[in-house]
Amino acid sequence: MDFNGFDQPAFPQRAEALHAGSRSVKVMVAGGFGTGKTTMVGSVSEIVPLTTEETLTQASVGVDDLVGVADKKSTTVSLDFGRISLNEQLVLYLFGTPGQERFWFLWNGLFKGALGAVVLVDTRRLRSSFRAIEEMERLEVPFVIALNVFPDARNHPVDEVREALAVSPHTPIVTCDARDRVSSRDVLIALVRHIKERSVAALESR
Repeated sequence: MDFNGFDQPAFPQRAEALHAGSRSVKVMVAGGFGTGKTTMVGSVSEIVPLTTEETLTQASVGVDDLVGVADKKSTTVSLDFGRISLNEQLVLYLFGTPGQERFWFLWNGLFKGALGAVVLVDTRRLRSSFRAIEEMERLEVPFVIALNVFPDARNHPVDEVREALAVSPHTPIVTCDARDRVSSRDVLIALVRHIKERSVAALESR
């Protein structure tokens, strides 16, 4: 897949594109193994999403951490791809990342030219998303944390989750149901709003 059409100058200049009329931008959906990335891309995409899911086999036992996701039958091995038009001026191209450690080498290429990212978190398994958060900070990609509410998950106060994840007070944390189109769309709107706010702050500090 050709990523060249999504390459933009580094932040904050690429964030200014949100103010520049009709734009198509690249957004990542990241997170740990089994946090709901493929589900979110599929639920919110206005086109039939591209997925690269493969069936989990016995060969993955001892390689992939299935604690808390024992019922999971398939996994993304490259990327998920979808598209959503937030309005007539802004189209988001969504790239879902693979969650397993053995596929993390793909991340650098996938994140090239990304405007921002959603990091999906399963509050039952916070540790599974630590690496994704670390990568966002390393790559200096603006991101929001989306707590994917699973049926058997406890309702943790946002402040407690923020402390456990050790993320900046300036990083938005929202709750969502990755299966629900409206809920997933609202997460993307929160991301766009966060990027705009960062852009304005960066411009004012010049």
